[in-house]
Amino acid sequence: MESVSTEQVADFRRFNRYFTRRIGALNDHYLGQDRPLGEARLLFEIAEHDGPDGVSLRELRSRLGLDAGYLSRMTKTLERQGMVRLSVHPDDNRLRTVRLTPAGRVEVTEQNRRADSLAAGVLAGLDTDQRARLSEAMATARRLLRLAAITVEHVDGHAPDARACLDAYADDLDVRFPEGFDRTDLVGPDEVSGDAGAFFVAYEEGRPVGCGALRRLAAGAGEIRHVWVHPDARRLGLARRVLDALEAEALRRDWTVVRLDTHAALTEAQAMYRACGYTEIPAYGEHVYADHWFEKRLSR
Repeated sequence: MESVSTEQVADFRRFNRYFTRRIGALNDHYLGQDRPLGEARLLFEIAEHDGPDGVSLRELRSRLGLDAGYLSRMTKTLERQGMVRLSVHPDDNRLRTVRLTPAGRVEVTEQNRRADSLAAGVLAGLDTDQRARLSEAMATARRLLRLAAITVEHVDGHAPDARACLDAYADDLDVRFPEGFDRTDLVGPDEVSGDAGAFFVAYEEGRPVGCGALRRLAAGAGEIRHVWVHPDARRLGLARRVLDALEAEALRRDWTVVRLDTHAALTEAQAMYRACGYTEIPAYGEHVYADHWFEKRLSR
């Protein structure tokens, strides 16, 4: 991957400084209410993800990337203010949960009203075309920032996350393929572990959102299987990130050729492989779900 330039770093930091000041994130009374942004955001997240038993502090900590002690202090502050109620999960006494009180719900409703008013005030200074351009730019920024935060990690083929991703992949194909999908076609753990191959899982905020498998096909050649992205993480460019990781692993093993096949129904996958330098070739093996076969020569 190309190195990040100092100019790009400076642009990123400059935008962050401007935006945090523009929306009042530096004020202890965010949106004119009697609390800083951190507490306001925590209330919003509790409201957004509240369930029958509340939302667990563990989930909030993971979602917001907060230190456990800091989250605990904020939650206790909100509890003292009568905004939230803490309890123990009825099915797991190791989990502490939190939910809004009636006063907390009133607070979040007012918070949302003020936040909408602030956003409308910012956008009011632009004409219709400029607002559309800004909305498009923000959507692009959010997509790219999500992609930048996702990690693609080499995991053992027996790992629970690896098998969970393959199960989700099989569910997707069973719906998309007219003939359905037989799970016995999935790679076995030993095929993608150790010298035989490798398995990669993509993680977003600790949650598996994609995968890809690589296994030895012949001397100097590997086969890519089961490149999958969770529906929530599609259209980010994550499939290409997974493919890059698989190709890099193939080169690390001195496999200078990678091949793969795909079903006729997976037109977007075919387009991606072609865009990534894969060339369609004659069938290199028998596979019930294969309609197109591809190959790519790798170089360091």
